[in-house]
Amino acid sequence: MSPMTPQVLPFFDSASCTFSYLVYDTAGGHAAVIDPVLDFDLHSGRAATHQAQKILAAVQSLNLTVDWIVETHAHADHLSAAVWLQQQLGGQIAIGQGIEQVQQIFKPIFALESELASDGRQFDYLFAADEEWGIGSLIAKALYVPGHTPADMAFLIGDAVFVGDTIFMPDVGTARCDFPGGDAATLYHSVQKLYQLPDATRVFVCHDYLPSGRDQYQWQSSIAEQKAQNIHLPLGRSCDDFVALRQARDATLAVPSLILPSIQVNICAGHWPPADAQGRQFLKIPLNMI
Repeated sequence: MSPMTPQVLPFFDSASCTFSYLVYDTAGGHAAVIDPVLDFDLHSGRAATHQAQKILAAVQSLNLTVDWIVETHAHADHLSAAVWLQQQLGGQIAIGQGIEQVQQIFKPIFALESELASDGRQFDYLFAADEEWGIGSLIAKALYVPGHTPADMAFLIGDAVFVGDTIFMPDVGTARCDFPGGDAATLYHSVQKLYQLPDATRVFVCHDYLPSGRDQYQWQSSIAEQKAQNIHLPLGRSCDDFVALRQARDATLAVPSLILPSIQVNICAGHWPPADAQGRQFLKIPLNMI
């Protein structure tokens, strides 16, 4: 295996249809975790670490050193397990610099004026657009791909790109753009940036929703397959046509069931709200705001 070909292990959370990834350098044993999921039961308000423990077990089994725990964006459909994994494995929790804009958008929605610094300091590191970084001998690059949210990053690691919610499997299409700060035209141009990567680049998606006609979840495609087969944005579709398609589809989509707990935790790098004098922690439910 080439030193620029990372080993990739997927971990699937069926509750949120989310794929997390363990990406590692086989030569030196250094690793990054991408988009880890914390189990959360909305009805009881209880969290668990079943999904994250699978990643922990794999890291320990392979004797890896985790350098990074990275988020492609502040997710609206699941809570991040980054903090718990960092407590077990170390590594820096990182996200793109656009998280500052997302924090500024949601700060008034959740009435967090006095308790949320909207400069990204909750994260250990903020990636700039096109910044290069390392995972052992692997060279990684942070590609700024906004549109779904203002903070989306895709991570190009060797011959693999982890696209977050920007695009899904070709038969699922592209991400919604109707969240605060989202924009379909911006997403269009972000996808064109991804389509400039070599055709053989492996594409790893953050979600799969098992469309009609397919009976197994999938997580990997290629840039060539996306350009030829993406049902929302094949290469050559105009921006105007894509925006019209995306806006019409977004108008039919339900709000994710975990959006309210997820956003207020994930914009803080997975940290829970501060405890009160009795050690209790509370999430807020803004009414008629989303």
